Amino acid sequence: MAYTGEVQLLVWVSAAVILLTILVIAIMPFLSDYIHKWNIMRPIPGVSPCFPLIGNALQFKPSGRDFFCELAENTEKFRHLPLMKIWAGPVPFLILYHAETVEAILSTSKHMDKAFPYKFFHPWLGTGLLTSTGEKWRSRRKLITPTFHFTILSEFLEVMNEQSRILVEKLKKRLDEDAFNCFMDITLCALDIISETAMGKKIHAQSNSSSEYIQAIYKMSDILHRRQRLPWLWPNFLYSKLAEGKEHNKNLHILHSFTDTVIRERANIIKEQGLVEEQPSSDVYSSKSKKRNAFLDMLLSATDDSGNKLSYKDIREEVDTFMFEGHDTTAAAMNWSLYLLGSHPEVQRNVHKELDEVFGESDRPVTMEDIKRLRYLEAVIKEALRIFPSVPFFARTLCEDCTIRGFHVPKGVNALIIPYALHRDPEYFPEPEEFRPERFFPENISGRSPYAYVPFSAGLRNCIGQRFALMEEKVVLSTLLRNFWINASQKREELGLVGELILRPQAGIWIQLKDREEMLNKA
Repeated sequence: MAYTGEVQLLVWVSAAVILLTILVIAIMPFLSDYIHKWNIMRPIPGVSPCFPLIGNALQFKPSGRDFFCELAENTEKFRHLPLMKIWAGPVPFLILYHAETVEAILSTSKHMDKAFPYKFFHPWLGTGLLTSTGEKWRSRRKLITPTFHFTILSEFLEVMNEQSRILVEKLKKRLDEDAFNCFMDITLCALDIISETAMGKKIHAQSNSSSEYIQAIYKMSDILHRRQRLPWLWPNFLYSKLAEGKEHNKNLHILHSFTDTVIRERANIIKEQGLVEEQPSSDVYSSKSKKRNAFLDMLLSATDDSGNKLSYKDIREEVDTFMFEGHDTTAAAMNWSLYLLGSHPEVQRNVHKELDEVFGESDRPVTMEDIKRLRYLEAVIKEALRIFPSVPFFARTLCEDCTIRGFHVPKGVNALIIPYALHRDPEYFPEPEEFRPERFFPENISGRSPYAYVPFSAGLRNCIGQRFALMEEKVVLSTLLRNFWINASQKREELGLVGELILRPQAGIWIQLKDREEMLNKA
């Protein structure tokens, strides 16, 4: 019996040794890479305290507001240095907030891959234009670019005008009342616009904000950002077992089911009625056409260089990407613009003066010619995006070893670009906290580094929808301001910035709506 027990013990010890050996062999490449990066990046200034393997995880708090505020404070603390680093657990991030260092990443085709945290978007967005890399990204970008031709964008103008008028009618009930939070009103308008222009589907968000699909979009955004911040939620095998992982999958099913249904419906309509017969091009979608084609219609008809059409999965990736990217960012930009205009009556008067010059006393819809003439309003929007960029930070993965401002950075490190801090560099924007739209007059832009201001990123991988976004913002804001005078009801320090997937105020944007003519006559 003793002999049998010794044999069993020997078997168990041998098995344990084998398993331990396998584990060591499995993690050795990771540990070797981690130690390599830790040693090379040691000279780069960083946030303290930083511990092996857990990095700065104990310092950065889990809430979106605290995390962003700490990041912003640290970039200001290290403003005199060209860059800094933080470690999110075992993952290193290079923090960039100067035009020269940002240019080193965005100006080259060498570092085109999105950073590690973007992988958490893959279950929802797949590898569409936002998350794809390499040849797939290049092919998809080439395929989609024609859909943003000027003449095609003009077709979307009707939707923007229509939804803006719906928003005005909603807000007229607030005229001369107490201050209210307009953030969600603006956001739902933007969601209606992107839904109809991207999918050709009216979801009536402005009148039915409680719909399952709309709620799923916002829940999924919150879930993804929380997972990005918390390293212990990264392993898929663990995440899928947690309540949060199950909530993620529930919302994912709602989002994909809705998009799949819309794609099938539009495909059948196109097949039956022949709404779109050719691949998108500037001559097919002339401004004289009476058809209202959605982004989805163009994708259903598009073919790649080999003449192959996109699969339904490919199409869903891009439609979901535009639904995700195309409403929260523009909504935030419009909200921040309203807040800043409401806080600076002298600037708002200049906007009203321009609106009167362009529209007179007419309440007609906004045209493409009007959009070209709204130059001061455009400067207001751009200055709002400087102070409050819709995307407060974004990241790339370094695809090869490089040297930035004398510091060696190894391949595989994530470069985190902080527009919120970049846009506050006094070298390019003196008195950066001041709201001055004239910074974006042509004579003041001349000579400024194109990498000092990147609300839509920059370089080859800049935002493909930035003209669409600026057009939408001009239409909605000009429509609102032709009907109301805006008074902001918060001081800057009361906003409580929350830097998550977008930059938003913790308690919303609180404004009062006044009679436009009455307020202008008082001036």
